[in-house]
Amino acid sequence: MVKPVYTLNRDQRDAAAAARYWLDALPERYPGEDRERLAEACEILVRCHGNRGLDTGETQIRHLFCTADILVQLRLDADTLIAALLKGCLGRPEGGEELPAARFGPGIAGMVADLDRIDQLANLDAVIAAEDRHEHEENLRRLLLGIAKDVRVVLVVLAARLHLMRSIDGLDDGRRRGIAEDTRRVYAPLANRLGIWQIKWELEDLAMRYLEPDVYQRIAKRLDGRRAERESFIAAVITTLKERFAEAGIDADISGRPKHIYSIWHKMQCKDLDLEQIFDLRAVRILVGDIASCYAALGIVHGLWKHIPGEFDDYIATPKGNLYQSLHTAVVGPEDKPLEVQIRTWDMHRHAELGVAAHWAYKENKQQDAAFQRWLAPVRDWLERKHEGEDDGDFGEGFASAFEPEHVYVLTPQSKVIELPMGATVLDFAYAIHSEVGNRCRGAKVDGGIVPLNRPLVSGQTVEILTRKNAAPSRDWLSPHQNYLKTAKARNRVRQWFKRQDFDRDRNLGRTLLEKELQRLQIEEKPRLEHICHRYNFPTGEELLAAIGRGKVSVGQVARQVGEPGIKEHDRPVAKPTPSTPAKQRVPDRTEVVVAGVGDLMTRMAQCCKPIPHDEIMGFITRGHGVTIHRRDCANVLGLPEPEQARLIEVHWADQGIEAAYPVDLLVIAGDRKGLLRDVSSVFSDQGIDVVGVNTVSDRTKDLATMRFTVEVKDVSQLDQVLVKLRQVPDVLEVKRPS
Repeated sequence: MVKPVYTLNRDQRDAAAAARYWLDALPERYPGEDRERLAEACEILVRCHGNRGLDTGETQIRHLFCTADILVQLRLDADTLIAALLKGCLGRPEGGEELPAARFGPGIAGMVADLDRIDQLANLDAVIAAEDRHEHEENLRRLLLGIAKDVRVVLVVLAARLHLMRSIDGLDDGRRRGIAEDTRRVYAPLANRLGIWQIKWELEDLAMRYLEPDVYQRIAKRLDGRRAERESFIAAVITTLKERFAEAGIDADISGRPKHIYSIWHKMQCKDLDLEQIFDLRAVRILVGDIASCYAALGIVHGLWKHIPGEFDDYIATPKGNLYQSLHTAVVGPEDKPLEVQIRTWDMHRHAELGVAAHWAYKENKQQDAAFQRWLAPVRDWLERKHEGEDDGDFGEGFASAFEPEHVYVLTPQSKVIELPMGATVLDFAYAIHSEVGNRCRGAKVDGGIVPLNRPLVSGQTVEILTRKNAAPSRDWLSPHQNYLKTAKARNRVRQWFKRQDFDRDRNLGRTLLEKELQRLQIEEKPRLEHICHRYNFPTGEELLAAIGRGKVSVGQVARQVGEPGIKEHDRPVAKPTPSTPAKQRVPDRTEVVVAGVGDLMTRMAQCCKPIPHDEIMGFITRGHGVTIHRRDCANVLGLPEPEQARLIEVHWADQGIEAAYPVDLLVIAGDRKGLLRDVSSVFSDQGIDVVGVNTVSDRTKDLATMRFTVEVKDVSQLDQVLVKLRQVPDVLEVKRPS
């Protein structure tokens, strides 16, 4: 292939000189063929950017070369360096759309395209600033990972961010603080997840330098010695330990570095410590082959230096809850300076770094995400081998086979990140925003262009839903062959909408039919369906009306029951106790209720509201059955026709101390889930309360469970106590006594 001959202007000649200098400084591990490809990338870079300046005062070319330098220090391959150098060249006249693919292959071209997609995210800084919750920050980190088909793209992003943090001194304070805040909240934790500690700690230190400058400088001054001196201290400790371990025949790998300033400050804040109380400003880690060697190494460390009392933890004999194992000790090291030492086996180290005890999950106090852990494990393993100089060939194929992404991360026009399962469509996105947005959806734009509602989404896209006030869902959306909806949530919302429409239609028809039947029967009383709906096993009067409209309940039967006079004493049957239930003393017909101004009268508790001692009560004089005792808030009492109200009488509880069991109805409404009935029943069992009747109904469309219990209590105090306990059961939404 004949290379084109370009005429360079003066600025480009300066940039070309910088490119030659950078190429000459590359380590020898990049062979001649790689150097030729890197030279071609530099040639395109110079043509694309020349000496174009940035807000930081640097040129774009210097920024890209410094980014590539960081990647060289991470021992990344030439493909990653080429992608970093070509960042921003796609679509420019000098770079062209096809040039990277034609010269360097589709792998590098894909990485360059992903880098450009990340740069072109609409208002990424606004995205980060808009999110003030931890889960949204987590979604932002996963958004960056989701856009990158190759994890090396994320490494380029982190390297570019690190160099940006190194060069923002010239910006105004507001810009510096904004960039530093983004770095602390998103980029440093991302580096932590990938185990790139040298980038993580520098990002955290630089962010702190601009966000808490006074604290940063105060800690830096109080540290007894500069970082270089502390690093020299660690190197001397490692040399001493290696000599003693060699004498003892212990094969060990020893590493260490001084703790960085942000980590020191964070520990001081979390544990409320002063700087002098932190013993791991200087720390080493010792990796050995087996557990016996761990304790042998510990003996050598304690033999060399005096142990600091109270600073020893044996997590091998007693692992942490996440199965983390290691020996931790602190000693007074050389020059009378404190030194922390961690000792563990290689297997323990791999578990801590790549397993469920991973350092990032422990430090960030995150719940485990099995899929994300599966993704991270091969990535971090590859990075560790790369850092150690191992050449394991093409990373891309191994990465693709190790993990297929399970989610996509897309943006709203207001820069909020939305997580959806892989394959989710634009319509799924609409329902993820809000049910009404989905119901009124009539179109959508993705990255500014109109797309079909069944278009699958890709991480990093910005989606805008177009709605219309009178729009409604289409039954086509539920068709599995048209691929409108991927998520169960969205499908359930559409089904609920159609059921709601059918319910409203049936309810209105039922009301019309009942009103006509009442007119025909010349019944002028206003229907109080809440008093009779339970006879037909419906929880509300509206449900009964809908059943009339559907023809499942006779309208004539309901109308005649509406016309029956007075209070229905036995509207609801009480379930009999099962033989296995030990019977308490049942409430006698003559109860401990005093009827004001009347002698010895037979009294009984109403079965509609089931009053218990110390409820506010009212008596109703029946025809031939004595006085029925109701709660004052009983719907039957409140709804009495005016002529019947004359039969109400004042009553009150007598102070007799009779221990008896009073039946009471309880209504529990909760989010439906496995084990719900078991958890609720255990509350009654723990409180020593017998359940003599239970009826549960699950509404799958709303994920709600409605449970009606008839239980026996001795008084209001016991009832109040069980109500409090029931409301504490997970997923319980409402607990009450039906009136």
